[in-house]
Amino acid sequence: MKTILCAVDYSTNALAALKYADALNSKINSKLCVLHVYDNTTLGSTVNEPYLLPKKELQKEKLFKLKNFCIEHLGNVTDTKNIEIEVVENVSVVEEINAKAKKLKASLILTGMKGKGKIKSFFMGNTTSELISNAPCPVLAIPEKYTLKQLNTIVYATDFEQEDIYAVAKLSEIASVFNATIKVIHISPLSEKDGATQMEWFKEMLLQRVNYTKIDFNIYSSNDIIHFLRLYLNEVRADMIGMLERNNFKTFFNKFFHNDLVKEMEALALLPLISFNEKNLK
Repeated sequence: MKTILCAVDYSTNALAALKYADALNSKINSKLCVLHVYDNTTLGSTVNEPYLLPKKELQKEKLFKLKNFCIEHLGNVTDTKNIEIEVVENVSVVEEINAKAKKLKASLILTGMKGKGKIKSFFMGNTTSELISNAPCPVLAIPEKYTLKQLNTIVYATDFEQEDIYAVAKLSEIASVFNATIKVIHISPLSEKDGATQMEWFKEMLLQRVNYTKIDFNIYSSNDIIHFLRLYLNEVRADMIGMLERNNFKTFFNKFFHNDLVKEMEALALLPLISFNEKNLK
């Protein structure tokens, strides 16, 4: 993992993402890019805003603000070679984040969650789900006030897709730094009969492609999948949860569990959620 991109908008949610990104960056010794995207057309709601400044002066003003924000919460980042800050004007924040991630060849995008335990709209109405659907790399959403101290247990919920194997492989890059355990789980409706067989196949395929050894595999049955998953996360004291965001749905389970991932995960948003888009895992 070489580059982490953290998008901030000065909210308390973005602050949690910034601090998490800094802690993760220090641990894995990567490069951290802190990005703020602003829309000049929305400025000027108060007479104190510098929206009348020339474009270059406005950008300089925005960069100064971002630099001070980072210094206030991270220390003097200007003396840290592996942290850079950047401000960019764009009416579409998600578009700019994705463009920057592609340019940097970012390994991970960090954002903050909004609301009381919910992943809602952020950055001028754009949504985390929109970012997940279009990002060129995994997206890690951090709950408000959540801090990274130690990463012991990562839960990955699978539906036995080929792309899940590649997602776990990428997840193991983070897990290996912390010597964390990845718990791969499948929760099936009570009517599903072949889950155990599929899990054995999936385990065999995954272990052929992933060298990381601290991976557990478990299968459970419940008709209330979200409720069961919430209980499971508490039981294993999970520090992060990972999922695959799918664009096509082949089964009722896929459609139920992954359609509009963000809404389904609202009740679980007390944990960092890392999402992998299937189109980036071919």
